[in-house]
Amino acid sequence: MADDHPRGTEIIGKTIVSEEHGKKYGNVEDVSFVADTGELMNILVSQTTDHLNDEQLQKDSQGRTIVPFSAVKSIGDFVIVSEGL
Repeated sequence: MADDHPRGTEIIGKTIVSEEHGKKYGNVEDVSFVADTGELMNILVSQTTDHLNDEQLQKDSQGRTIVPFSAVKSIGDFVIVSEGL
C-alpha cells in the first residue's frame, strides 16, 4: 500500500471494490482500531452488495459487515480489497 498508516477519516464514505474483478462491495461506514496505536483493524461496511454478501463475513452488533483491514490492498478514490476475504 502506498500509505501504510491511513487515517480512518480518510476512508469513511469511500466505495469498496475488489482488486481482481472490480466488484463493488459497498461503502465504508466506519472503522475499528487499536486505541493505543491508532492501527486500523477492521472496516465496517454499509450498503453491501450481493458480491460482499457472498463472502459470508462476520457482522457487528449493528449488522454491518466486517472486513479485516489486512485485506486492503490500496486506498485512493476507492478502497481496493482482495477477493476471497
